[in-house]
Amino acid sequence: MPGVKRDRSIVIGTHSVSCDALLAQGRRAASALAAAGVNEGDAIALLIRNDPIYFEVMQAASLLGAYVVPLNWHSTADEIRYILADCAPHALIGHAGLLQGVAAAIPADLPTFFAPSGAMASSEAPSCARAWAPHRDGFAEWPEPARAPRGTMIYTSGTTGRPKGVRRAPMNAEQVSKNAALLRQIYGIEQGMRAFVCGPLYHASPGAFARQAFQHADLVVLQHNFDPEELLKTIEEHRITHLTMVPTMFVRLLRLSDAVRSQYDVSSIRWATHTGAACPPDVKRRMIDWWGPVIHETYGATETGPAVGCNSHEWLAHPGTVGRAMAGTTLRIYDDEGRELGTGQIGEIYLRTEAYADFTYHGRPEQREQIDRDGLVTCGDVGYVDADGYLFICDRKRDMVISGGVNIYPAEIENVLVNCPGVRDCAVFGAPDEEFGESLVAAIEAEGGIRLAAEAIATFLEGHIARFKIPKRFVFHDALPREASGKIFKRKLRDAYLQANARG
Repeated sequence: MPGVKRDRSIVIGTHSVSCDALLAQGRRAASALAAAGVNEGDAIALLIRNDPIYFEVMQAASLLGAYVVPLNWHSTADEIRYILADCAPHALIGHAGLLQGVAAAIPADLPTFFAPSGAMASSEAPSCARAWAPHRDGFAEWPEPARAPRGTMIYTSGTTGRPKGVRRAPMNAEQVSKNAALLRQIYGIEQGMRAFVCGPLYHASPGAFARQAFQHADLVVLQHNFDPEELLKTIEEHRITHLTMVPTMFVRLLRLSDAVRSQYDVSSIRWATHTGAACPPDVKRRMIDWWGPVIHETYGATETGPAVGCNSHEWLAHPGTVGRAMAGTTLRIYDDEGRELGTGQIGEIYLRTEAYADFTYHGRPEQREQIDRDGLVTCGDVGYVDADGYLFICDRKRDMVISGGVNIYPAEIENVLVNCPGVRDCAVFGAPDEEFGESLVAAIEAEGGIRLAAEAIATFLEGHIARFKIPKRFVFHDALPREASGKIFKRKLRDAYLQANARG
């Protein structure tokens, strides 16, 4: 009812904090960070697992007009050192244990603050860091008007070379309005929703969803790591209505036994958005059969923002699509010579949406120019648009394999291979071949305790795809190197394969 105050909160594990308390802490945090030297346009680095402190720091940065640089807590000290040197933050806030693990990478003159996390005690923080909460609470709330908000500066995954910071200009009033409308449509945002964030907040989509939920939801539940049965338990316990996911989560959910799945009531779900990687059509169809037509897909990138999307009904009518261009989005397909292609023709995908301000790569404007064509930018994917305007992704452009003069898209093979009994995860890539130029290699992660034979996998594939698409070699791994966003580091797999074969 209008005028009735809602009790809104953030929950992680057994810990709960009210949104009002986080907003107040964010206003004090703005004063504390300004005193540490953070000015408009500066960066604040954040090295945390999923935690309510994320919303506090985002609120503070918004008031200051500063960028938040969320760091991937899986990163090595060398990777953290590179990003800190590149973005030159004026403050670093992190969980004690995570900071301790990369202490050697933290510049001596960088104001650094720690917060405990779960069982991690404050004593685990490096000596260069000060306790954040008592420092913050020594300041009054920020007294000045909010400056133009910058949002996050996320470093792309770096599958080719070093990662780059996507630095976006402040949005004008029209862009702010269009952005809010777009995110409402992408994530199904509504007042009183009950949201579950099971992806890492350092990644673009879970972070964007979490920030929207913080503004509109009655409850936001955070989770450090994804566990399929724990997800079902949380949905039932908290009557979750909205969440974001990646296709790997769908696969793991569907591999739970029928007995386990039937234990939990998921009827509260009204909207589940997935993004981050290609979803095998059979997997998505089974999820819709289970959860109902609440599955929504979105496609885009850190550079473009979510720009394409579809609901369950649209997807069932156009199986395999990632959707149509959202309102205000321009979508074009180009060939290698820069000619715009027509319906059904495969080429590189270029996008631009009016709901986001333009960006550059921090300190690398020339690399921004390299992905631009006619004011649109590419995510590096190839695909086509059908007669109804629905976009279909074939693969990453750099992942396409040319074998015997034929273009082969590994994603098509992976969509089948992931359904092979005993296969937990997979990736297909090209390797040099004297006869064909390139041939296909499949990297396989088996389900725990299962021993797979290459011949059995090839036999399975023969019933689903053409023979020339069946990998020539199968390599088995205990675990594949996968980003929490759902993307596999194919470059690492290919490099390791080539090195192993070079040694004979």
